[in-house]
Amino acid sequence: MNTPFKDGYHFPAEWEPHEATWLTYPHSNDSFPGKLESVYVSYMRFIEEITKSEKVRINVPAIFKDKFVDQLHQANINNSQVEIFERESNDVWCRDHGPAFVVKDTPAGRKKAIVDWDFNAWGGKYPHDEDNLIAGAIAEDLSLPLYRPGIVMEGGSVEMNGQGTLITTKACLLHPNRNPHLSRQQIEQYLHDYYGVQQVLWLNDGIDGDDTDGHVDDVTRFANVDTIITAVETNRNDVNYKPLQENLRTLLHIRLLNGRQPDIVELPMPAPVIYNGQRLPASYSNFYIANDAVIVPTFRCPQDDPAMQILSGCFANRRIVGIDSTDIVWGFGSFHCLSQQEPVS
Repeated sequence: MNTPFKDGYHFPAEWEPHEATWLTYPHSNDSFPGKLESVYVSYMRFIEEITKSEKVRINVPAIFKDKFVDQLHQANINNSQVEIFERESNDVWCRDHGPAFVVKDTPAGRKKAIVDWDFNAWGGKYPHDEDNLIAGAIAEDLSLPLYRPGIVMEGGSVEMNGQGTLITTKACLLHPNRNPHLSRQQIEQYLHDYYGVQQVLWLNDGIDGDDTDGHVDDVTRFANVDTIITAVETNRNDVNYKPLQENLRTLLHIRLLNGRQPDIVELPMPAPVIYNGQRLPASYSNFYIANDAVIVPTFRCPQDDPAMQILSGCFANRRIVGIDSTDIVWGFGSFHCLSQQEPVS
């Protein structure tokens, strides 16, 4: 059986040039109970910032197309930079149910393909029948080769530097609600075969309130090939303190494929965000790297500005844009969870 790796493909780093960013339109009250309409304010700002340097391609159920077009107009967004694809969806988190684009360089130029992992809504927690069809439909829309590994995997569960190294968490990828028939070694083989990675670095856990069972994009991200940003909690009494310190210790002892110890940048956690008595997975690590900007969730707390300053030092050639995510995180995610990059051809 052919795999992306056998065919010369690999998953590029997020900071490599994008042709577009894929989104899925938020339309279900179940995704943001009591807050759906307020979510649109930050969501449209997110779209506006992306369209300054690349296209937005968005999955929109036909019944909501006119509403979305009107929202673009009201927000004064250049709709020539927005391409609407009419299709049904259950939820908004395109990072997890959307296409994973892989690339290869050929004498005729860069080629793209799509990996369509199975999606089971983070262990069967929510309806997902429509979401599980989206990646395959996009491959058909774009006339791209399609690979189907046949196992569950979400985009937010893996972080890659484009040079052969992937970071993930044991809490998520080894959870029995994903692929209970696979061992750690077998999962690493899938990551090698379908993403082209040569090194898998395992952290232990994610953050409290995360219903994905510990996605890595809420805790640890690459800023470049050999710089890793990782969330830390300074309050020793906070439930996140110990797991994030454990992750930090792990990262301080790793070596990359070239034998080099990566530069580790500590990123503070925001003050706890609690709604209806529930701790939400608020984290500055859930930023999205667009072509000319890093779009950072903010949470109306004193840690917002220091976090933005730290990220500014990590991405000197990009604008650092903070957008209020206090309402969006009620859906248990933020800007990285909402988006999936499509690299240039």
